[in-house]
Amino acid sequence: MLFVACGEKKVEQQVKPKENAEAKKLLQGIWLNDDAGDVVFKVKGDTVYYPDTTSLPVYFKIVGDTFVLYGASVVKYPIQKQSPHLFVFANQNGEQVRLVKSEDPSDDYSFEGKKAQPLNQNQLIKRDTVITNGTERYHCYIQVNPTTYKVVRSTYNDEGVAVDNVYYDNIVNLNVFNGARKLFSGDFRKQQFADYVPEQFLNQAILSDLIFKKLDNDGIRYTAILGVGDTNLTYEVEVLVGFDGRIVMNRQE
Repeated sequence: MLFVACGEKKVEQQVKPKENAEAKKLLQGIWLNDDAGDVVFKVKGDTVYYPDTTSLPVYFKIVGDTFVLYGASVVKYPIQKQSPHLFVFANQNGEQVRLVKSEDPSDDYSFEGKKAQPLNQNQLIKRDTVITNGTERYHCYIQVNPTTYKVVRSTYNDEGVAVDNVYYDNIVNLNVFNGARKLFSGDFRKQQFADYVPEQFLNQAILSDLIFKKLDNDGIRYTAILGVGDTNLTYEVEVLVGFDGRIVMNRQE
């Protein structure tokens, strides 16, 4: 005879932490820095609003005892203490942030009619350069065109809270003439430099400019500058316009 023992298998179900509705309700209103009394943010519904015009509003949740912001990336802050008039949490550096709820109705003016405004030059830039090489004469035209393409950059405010700033990208138009002959004409967008710039950097960068470098035996060399708004962080890519009109790119060290 054959005996088969059948054991019961226990299926463990993972219980997802629920959103803390009571904590979310307590957070509604305008919050000030406990030290200086400056307005830090306003919470209305499920959105955090900032008083400056450069930071985008951000969706949030309170899950368990964690303050979670869903911006360009998801950032979590452990809540250390919460009451109707006090909100204390640790920022990304582990530093304690103490906020007190405003009781001054005039603090609401910090948010009235404000929308996030993109940070960049938002200007049309035109340049033309004449280059001679022996008897050959080259006329180069550069035009930096602002666009409505938004680029979001994640950064931190004075309290160490993640905020998203918005910028407008550019399209750079280049025309190169050898006498009356058009050698090259075309637009450059930041996506064309994806093979030469790290993806994470490129996602938050704008195509800032295309600068003439030199003319040599291979053609006319330019430097494309891709930068993160309001920082000194840049990547430079060499753009060679060959005498046959072809484009060759190389990362500049």
